[in-house]
Amino acid sequence: MTTMQPGKILIVDDDVDVLRAARLLLKRHFEQVDFEKNPQKIPYLVSNFDYDVILLDMNFTRDLSSGKEGFEWLDRILDIKPETAVVLFTAYGDVEMAVRAIKAGAVDFVLKPWENEKLLATIQTAYNKRAAQQDKPPAAVHHPGNQVIGKSPGMLAVFDTVSKVAATDANILILGENGTGKDMLARQIHAQSNRSSKPFVSVDLGAISETLFESELFGHVKGAFTDAREDRAGRFEEANGGTIFLDEIGNISIPFQAKLLTVLQNRSVTKVGSNKSIPIDVRLICATNRNISHMAAQHLFRQDLLYRINTIEIHLPPLRERVEDIIPLAEHFLQLYRDKYKRPVNSMHESLITQLQRYDWPGNIRELQHALERAVILSQGKTLQPKDVFVKSNNNADQAMDTGYNLEEMERNIISQAMKKCNGNITEAAKELGLSRAALYRRLEKYNI
Repeated sequence: MTTMQPGKILIVDDDVDVLRAARLLLKRHFEQVDFEKNPQKIPYLVSNFDYDVILLDMNFTRDLSSGKEGFEWLDRILDIKPETAVVLFTAYGDVEMAVRAIKAGAVDFVLKPWENEKLLATIQTAYNKRAAQQDKPPAAVHHPGNQVIGKSPGMLAVFDTVSKVAATDANILILGENGTGKDMLARQIHAQSNRSSKPFVSVDLGAISETLFESELFGHVKGAFTDAREDRAGRFEEANGGTIFLDEIGNISIPFQAKLLTVLQNRSVTKVGSNKSIPIDVRLICATNRNISHMAAQHLFRQDLLYRINTIEIHLPPLRERVEDIIPLAEHFLQLYRDKYKRPVNSMHESLITQLQRYDWPGNIRELQHALERAVILSQGKTLQPKDVFVKSNNNADQAMDTGYNLEEMERNIISQAMKKCNGNITEAAKELGLSRAALYRRLEKYNI
């Protein structure tokens, strides 16, 4: 009798026969085995479903044999959820590629066609590693900064509004500068809503080209355009029953504002290439860093759409206007990164506290978070000093808070030391430095290391 494991497995491959064969094998051994043909859906699946193991093909339709796509998607997966166990598989592999896969963060590498017992053993080992990780304290160390923290009058007013509206289905517009935590607040509203057990789908409208806008948001049917090889659900359909968060709503053009308004009014979407409408039930949260009321007055944003999206309007104040929150936030990030990187640092010097409160933080919470993360990684003692915390100077160069030291030279030296210490292992060096693999690759290229 086959023993059923409680693991959740995702298989991603554009070959239907491979998906079917792998799923038939694995579903006899694991409680949940999902499959996906389109790698573009990986970020959504990884963000919204807690998979123990992902079996990822290395070559999709735009690249038949190099494995480049597999490494790119591996980076995306591990950037979103570093604890995910990823097994790469391909028909075009060799020892060199296997070594690269392990260094890049995969737990193993399987060649097609596979032997069933070998594949099962590989997935089982990967699942066991993931299960062992779950025995560790489930603190938010893999997603630092995911708490909305504040005791300033401005933030207390925000929390009061959230407590009143979260349980309703009112459309919410969050306004605030870049880095103020609009995405985090949207997630908190969803978590406190009656839809918390349903999907939260985040869409960065500023990152979607106009040619893909309708397909991305509303979906498409097979044959709707050249690359439409299958039916695809859009973001609204994926969020059905839950919450859809439209970030950078102020960035979309007037024609697409009209299309979005139609969807919100009719509470249905029509996929590109189809004439059949699909009912949707979503809670809408939007955000922008732009003065959207001014845009409406200048006829750059539809007034009727603005009325539709801002039943409730929440202003997130910039960090310079909430000085009372700077130190609690800094202490929060200090604790998170101290635990994550296992550093001895546990306090901040009084002079650093004064410096943190005096700085105006143009990058807001995001800048503070990154500054504290780097400080924890680079510090050697138990107390952070002003020289440990780097911020943007007036000439836009990274500098310590009270010195003229340039971070680039220091960063290059530290990266070189980490690579030497880890014998060139990208995964270990990235972990040592507190960077994602993709971020480390960029720096290696930048500094020609």
